[in-house]
Amino acid sequence: MYRFDFDFVRARVAVADLIEPLRRGFALDVEAPSRTHYALGPAESLLVMPCWRKATHLGIKIVTVFPGNVQRGLPSVNGEYLLLSAETGEALALIDGRALTLLRTAAVSALAADLLAIPRPDSLLMVGTGALAPYLIEAHLAIRSYRSIAIWGRNLRKANQLVETLARKGWPVRLTSELEKAAREADVISCATMAESPLIKGSWLREASHLDLVGSFRPSMSEADSDCFRDAFVVVDTPDALQESGDLIEPLKSKVIRREDIARLSGLVSNPASQNRSRRSVFKSVGCAVADLAAAAWIHKQYAGAA
Repeated sequence: MYRFDFDFVRARVAVADLIEPLRRGFALDVEAPSRTHYALGPAESLLVMPCWRKATHLGIKIVTVFPGNVQRGLPSVNGEYLLLSAETGEALALIDGRALTLLRTAAVSALAADLLAIPRPDSLLMVGTGALAPYLIEAHLAIRSYRSIAIWGRNLRKANQLVETLARKGWPVRLTSELEKAAREADVISCATMAESPLIKGSWLREASHLDLVGSFRPSMSEADSDCFRDAFVVVDTPDALQESGDLIEPLKSKVIRREDIARLSGLVSNPASQNRSRRSVFKSVGCAVADLAAAAWIHKQYAGAA
């Protein structure tokens, strides 16, 4: 069995590498039971996510989310992914769960934006400055060109540090302290925060903008108000999002959106023409085992023997 630790994965795998493997993965017939989500405390969580495809691979990810780790100087997300043969049950690889989660989460957002965002957007707004932010920016740049990328965070010092780091890559990033103004100007907005009340308002959004919501994975968490979903084409990575994310629970409760009108990313991959790109779109992800399995299988195929 191979062991791929965080440094190994991050040094060799780019977000762009995983977009096409994930596109193929979402189109395949796989078994992915609803993940088990345990609340360990007011903000701490344990997630267990299994998935398998007959005669190829099966895998399970165990992830912990401890937001308070930021104050300890530790990652807030940790975990491991065990990849096995679905033919023999043999363990094939143990992959660092944090590296896998960061990369596949960003790649899923890129895949959704490739299917949903307008072909030639001008500006991207990144809301949040946590570990996922640079991965999400890398992801969106992998499928679209942007003249301007604004970064907003509650902590302006941290946001400025991120801008300085990413500017050294040659990316067209800039700091913004005016969230509403930046949101009104953005063609694409990506949010990855731990917000418990909406940061983005629907009244700010452009008619054909694309909103990428990553942060809310509990009913008590929300990054966007209900108006963001009104008259929008809404897509989720997994139906679990409808019960788990406060972003969706409130607009469903108030009947701004209906369950039957919410599309799944797997369906959109199979039928890309089903989306009208002149319409505002919202993609809500909470993380899904299908993406984990596709990413883990690709990493194992590419690097078995190199670890």
